[in-house]
Amino acid sequence: MALILALDTATPVLSAALVSGDRYWYREADAGLGHSERLMEMADSLLCEAGFKTGDLEAVACMKGPGSFTGLRIGFSAAKGIALALGVPLAACPTLDCMAYPWSPWPGMVIPVIDAKKGRFFSALYRRGRRISEDMDADPGSIGEYALEFDDPVILTGPDAPLFISRLTEAGAPARLLDKIRLDPLYRKGRALELAAVAKESGFMNNGKGEVLSGPNYIRKSDAEL
Repeated sequence: MALILALDTATPVLSAALVSGDRYWYREADAGLGHSERLMEMADSLLCEAGFKTGDLEAVACMKGPGSFTGLRIGFSAAKGIALALGVPLAACPTLDCMAYPWSPWPGMVIPVIDAKKGRFFSALYRRGRRISEDMDADPGSIGEYALEFDDPVILTGPDAPLFISRLTEAGAPARLLDKIRLDPLYRKGRALELAAVAKESGFMNNGKGEVLSGPNYIRKSDAEL
């Protein structure tokens, strides 16, 4: 049973999880822009509570993106540093997959959303436990049009789900779309536990090369690059 440290820094809700078999330890904080100050302290407290040392870790997981550009860099840098120092695998998992993961048994659609600014959202579509789209950087109306192609009810999740619904309403989205959307009660939640589960179940683990040397998937270029 591998001991996995999972670090979710993709959104303002910072979270970390330590998982070993069916046992887990979890921390979460609505940290805003304070990830760099709180992340390693959070990880250390988990190890201390669980009675492990850093050298006991057998794998590390972080969010691959999309998400906050700064947050992703912080999480990826921390996870990469730990993995390289300990010589353990690093799993970098798609953020939207982790957000949709708790709703895998849902018989309808799941749409996680993250505010990408400029009137757009990072999103992907999941139907009956399966991803059915690539990561998107799109306006709410375009994402809603994809959802209308199916008769299924929709669970909307992710930290910016209420903003997404507000923008849909302002844009005059059809009632048949708005009526089928249900808001995840835990939409604004850290996803470190889900990250650990996706890392174990979906084959993202590698031999310590590949993902360790790559970087986050931002989807779009930063304003500075543009």
